[in-house]
This record gives sequence, C-alpha cells and structure tokens, in this order.
Amino acid sequence: MPGTEGKVGLVFVSHSTKIAEGLVELAAQMAPATSLAAAGGTDEGGIGTSFDKVTAAIGEVDSGVGVVVLADLGSAILTAETALDFLDDDVRERVVIVDAPLVEGAVAASVTAEIGGMLDAVVAAAESARGDSGEVPGPDPVGSASPTPATAPGASSAPGQPPAAPEGAGLSRTVTIVNKDGLHARPAAEFVKLANTFTSKISINGKDSKSLLGIMSLGLVRGTTATLSTADAEGKPALDALATLIESGFGEA
Repeated sequence: MPGTEGKVGLVFVSHSTKIAEGLVELAAQMAPATSLAAAGGTDEGGIGTSFDKVTAAIGEVDSGVGVVVLADLGSAILTAETALDFLDDDVRERVVIVDAPLVEGAVAASVTAEIGGMLDAVVAAAESARGDSGEVPGPDPVGSASPTPATAPGASSAPGQPPAAPEGAGLSRTVTIVNKDGLHARPAAEFVKLANTFTSKISINGKDSKSLLGIMSLGLVRGTTATLSTADAEGKPALDALATLIESGFGEA
C-alpha cells in the first residue's frame, strides 16, 4: 500500500500548483518521513482544483491508518468532498477534511504525523491552527509571562526577560537561543518532537513545549532567552534534554 507505513498521510489542496507543491516542500523539512502530497491547480495546470488530482493524492499517501486533507479556499474543500464521495467505503472512513488555515494547519499536522500521532491527533493538530495559542492551561503556569508578585521569593527578573519562577513552584532552567535564525520552523519542530518523547509537561516562556504553533508564535531570535519550566517533580530529564537541544543550536549555530 502507498504511503509511509504506520503514519497518517497529508494532502494539500490549493488552487495554485505552486502553493501546494511549495507547502509539501516546507512541511517535508519538518516531517521527512511522512507521506505528503500536493493537489494543486487544474488538470491543465491552471488556477483551480482538480477532482482527479485530489483522488490521486489521497491514494498516494494512504498507508491504511488515515489521511488528513487541508484546502486553501471554499471551492477546494468542495472538490475534496466530491473526491471523498467516490472513494471506496473502507478508504473514505479514514480520510478527514480539516477546515483550518492551510499553511499553519499543514505544518502542525505534519509534525504530529511525523512523531507517530494517529488520525485523531493529526486532525486535532491541524485544527489547532484555528486559534490555539499554545498557552499552558491553569493559573500562572511556571515560567509564563504572567506578572509575579514582587514580594514572592525569587520573583525578580531583568527587564525584557522571562519572569523567574517562584521558589517551590517547580523546576525551571533559562537558556539562550544561539542558532543564527532562532527558533524558526525547523528547529521548533525538532524541539516539539523531542518534547513529545517525554510524558512530563514542560513550558517554554509559558507555551506548551508540545505545541508547534505556540512555540513559533514566541518569535525567539538569536540572543534571546527562554525559560523552560515544569511543575512535574519528575520533569528534570525532559527539562534538561530540551535545554540541551536549544544550547546545541540545532546544528545551525
């Protein structure tokens, strides 16, 4: 069967051939072992969508565990829905069209598929692009950007830097971004992949370390600092591993 065995496949439907193919190129930088297919433009190469291209793309990435389809405009979604209507019943039940921002949804979904997420997890990752900020839930998560009372021990921090965690609030470690282009898409994806190998919940400047879009929204460039924090008493191995990855420069320093 086509597709990468055991991984959810992704199909990107766009009115433009170049957009769809460019998105595959972008996502492949972060998800090289995931099956990605472009279904852009008409059969003649013009602006529009193609039933046949969508159908072929689904077959190309389907390994039997599921396919997520993302589209750029309403009529592209209609084309994808029509293609689904003509699939065999057993294939149709494992194909999901997600209505989410194409680029952000594709990137988030591809990374989740790359780390072995099943269909529901990949769908959720794509849907997170509709507005998930990646904020760690709960009041004043350790290492968040929420103000810390000045009277709390260890609460002071230098202007423009992440606030220090109050003593006894958990574990934290502050590191400096050293790679030339900062925490852009590829290193952010590597960070998320590593975070997902641990069960401990780690935050980075208040964002969930397992949320690709949340981390990318931080805009961490070279020379800025990031505070990694956890309230999990068993979270030190995860904290240290993620800090070490950042300090390594992701091979780009």
